[in-house]
Amino acid sequence: MFEQLGLIGCGLMGGSFALALKRAGLVKRVVGYSKSPSTTERARQLGVIDIAAPSALLAVSGADLVLLAVPVAATETTFKAIRHLLNPGMLIMDVGSTKRDVVDAARRALKQDVGLFVPCHPVTGREVSGVEHADADLYAGKRLIVTPIERTRMSKIDQADAVWRAVGCDVVHMSPEQHDAAFAAVSHLPHMLAFALMNSIAGQADGEAFLSLAGPGFRDFSRIAASDPQVWRDVLAANREEIGAQLAHFQQALAELQQCIDAGQTDELERLINHASMARAHWRPTPGSR
Repeated sequence: MFEQLGLIGCGLMGGSFALALKRAGLVKRVVGYSKSPSTTERARQLGVIDIAAPSALLAVSGADLVLLAVPVAATETTFKAIRHLLNPGMLIMDVGSTKRDVVDAARRALKQDVGLFVPCHPVTGREVSGVEHADADLYAGKRLIVTPIERTRMSKIDQADAVWRAVGCDVVHMSPEQHDAAFAAVSHLPHMLAFALMNSIAGQADGEAFLSLAGPGFRDFSRIAASDPQVWRDVLAANREEIGAQLAHFQQALAELQQCIDAGQTDELERLINHASMARAHWRPTPGSR
């Protein structure tokens, strides 16, 4: 049982975490802060937080658990804003979709207190944002990636594992580098492709007419294009090297398909499609896939 959660970022991810903790009986009080005062107040009205703090620093005052649920580009600024009230009894976590940039920010901003911070990535979310969509079930049955660094205290890692398991997560550990390489392939690049597809169609003179004819396949493929622009702007910029490597693989695979089409190599085209079909058929979603 935690006495107080200091929640920095009262949107979908942070709000859902607060609700999940409350339902599990793991926290007595939630003090929240968001950059927008109206968001913080809305979170209080909805019962997501108990007290609205006027600053990130005051949100962590008296907290023994702190969660950063802010865009990854805001991580370092947020750490600098709260570092003066950190103490050895605190557990600090985040929910960022990239990890190397986050741990680098933690090293710079937290300095000797970086061991209190356990970098985390819950593999879940929705295409809608905002505290109005916060859901205590958002994390239930989902994969949670913990990416500790050499200075992360083992006691804090154990605490973090226990918290996430208590709200229903399947917890796995990997390095920040392994995390960013893997998610560039299975999350960041797919989002980039969905954004590009929608822009390519919408930018055509007949784009609206084309979209009016789209069916379930297009709906499923393009769903993630509706994701939060600010969040994904920061994710794509932060993981640009790994995304670039995955984009090169994708461009090669796309070029192979185009070459077969242009040359009329239907047998080879069928082979490539079959290879993709078999790979997809043998893939089994892990907890957190959505």
